[in-house]
Amino acid sequence: MSALTRCLQEEAAAIAAAAERLSSEQVEGALTLLERCADRKAKLVITGVGKSGIVARKIAATFSSIGLMALFLNPLDALHGDLGVVAPDDVCLLLSNSGETSELLAILPHLTRRGTARIALVGRADSSLAHGSDVVLEASVDREVCPLNLAPTASTAVAMAIGDALAAVWMERRGISPADFALNHPAGSLGKQLTMTVADLMVPAAHLQAIHPQTPLPDVISTLTQGAIGSSWVENPASPGQLLGLITDGDLRRALRAHGPERWPTLTANELMTPDPITIQADLLAVEAIQRMEHNRRKPISVLPVVDDNGQLHGLLRLHDLVQAGLA
Repeated sequence: MSALTRCLQEEAAAIAAAAERLSSEQVEGALTLLERCADRKAKLVITGVGKSGIVARKIAATFSSIGLMALFLNPLDALHGDLGVVAPDDVCLLLSNSGETSELLAILPHLTRRGTARIALVGRADSSLAHGSDVVLEASVDREVCPLNLAPTASTAVAMAIGDALAAVWMERRGISPADFALNHPAGSLGKQLTMTVADLMVPAAHLQAIHPQTPLPDVISTLTQGAIGSSWVENPASPGQLLGLITDGDLRRALRAHGPERWPTLTANELMTPDPITIQADLLAVEAIQRMEHNRRKPISVLPVVDDNGQLHGLLRLHDLVQAGLA
């Protein structure tokens, strides 16, 4: 076993041991305060010093990202005016391995006077910070992973894990959906997967030239070439705007190979098209389109017609568009 593997296993063991030590009553108390905080549209204010402060920032970022307004409060700045951001309905989560961090103990009475609920995430359940809080979450560790047993390692891992677990359970209780999560993640690959719809990426029908079943081969080729779309849609003559079939570059090549050159002058769109192609709706997520393109009973496809419930064409979605958007 490598030294790195051993350290990782020691941290994992510390987290598992902390999970066993946590009081279910105290955990429920913390979750109740967090739910009350959300119900009152109040804030979760998280504070800590040093490495605990770094963990506090991460926990604040996690809660903000899942819909509970949260912020990190520097304890020193709090004593010089920033306590003004803390309201009575807010909940304050205070992180300290020793539970005796002087900067946190200094702001504790001010939080008490405001009536702000206090959750202590501490390494010592009998510490001063724990005694001054409404709820205590014990995050003690037997020793740090650091060979000197000095640098915060296992202790910060446990505190981070407890913060993550609180956030995850709060999400379950509040019924946070992917759509709710997406509201706070509009950018990057994750945001695109959760928010970008087929309508956002498709080439609108207004930019596409329809062809009819009896359109001859030369006109089909001309339409395929125009606009560099790489496909053409065949319109139902009996119902304008309704999709009858799709012709892609691949369909054209396969048809020319299947019919001898002597037939080419008489070929029409009806003989070239894929009838009843796989389609998608405009309001679905774009990632659903990738699934339909790659996993279907026919073959991988690169173009999806976008239709409504009546088969009316709204546009064409190409694999190229999904790649450019960073989704495929």
